[in-house]
Amino acid sequence: MTDRHFDELASRFAEKIYGGAKGAIRLAVLQADLTEALPQRPLRVLDIGAGLGHMSLWLAEQGHQVTLAEPAAPMLNGARQRFAEAGLSAEFIQAPWQDLPAQLKQPYDLVVCHAVLEWLAEPQQILPALHQLCAPAGWLSLAFYNKDALIYRNLLKGHFRKLRSEHYAGEKQSLTPQMPLDPRQLAAQLERHWQVESRSGVRVFHDYMPQAFQAKADLAELVEMELAHRRHPSFAGLGRYLHWICRPR
Repeated sequence: MTDRHFDELASRFAEKIYGGAKGAIRLAVLQADLTEALPQRPLRVLDIGAGLGHMSLWLAEQGHQVTLAEPAAPMLNGARQRFAEAGLSAEFIQAPWQDLPAQLKQPYDLVVCHAVLEWLAEPQQILPALHQLCAPAGWLSLAFYNKDALIYRNLLKGHFRKLRSEHYAGEKQSLTPQMPLDPRQLAAQLERHWQVESRSGVRVFHDYMPQAFQAKADLAELVEMELAHRRHPSFAGLGRYLHWICRPR
């Protein structure tokens, strides 16, 4: 297994992830968490695996100085176009995460790593780099594909043979991540260098709704309910993604 990039899937990725309720809920939860956690002053931000720049653009709109790092040229070009249309500036780096510690010498106030770990062959290897790139008094915004939610969804569908085989990876051309993360294992890996200050679930109920209900639900109400329940003690762990905001120890 190798790290997965999105050169050939950029347009499909954009349409599928950000073209509907799933993307709107995801952005709403991430933005709400960061608004609560971050100080009201400009920060130096590094967005690793920035994709099409949705989060980076929002952070730039808040007045932060943003650097986007993305290995896939089509994705990074899409981000450049998005910033140009908004009349905002940023630094754009086409590079995988492995190249960043050598290229970027000054640490950042906020390191964003959203939906990256699940596409890596060995997700734990990025963790020291994230720590190196984050300032001692900074923040790490870490969002990842939740293995617990994937298991629960397969239970609901009766995919017991798949669960017994423990084959959770998406197919080669699928947009299902190849390496869902066990949150307990990841928490143990983070323990030495990071303090997790907040935990939220992203799409704690939307993805479990019958499609007929999804289709007729009002988007504003979906977002409102997802935000209201993102940290519920019983529901947060069912989020399709989990969002943790961490501080260096």
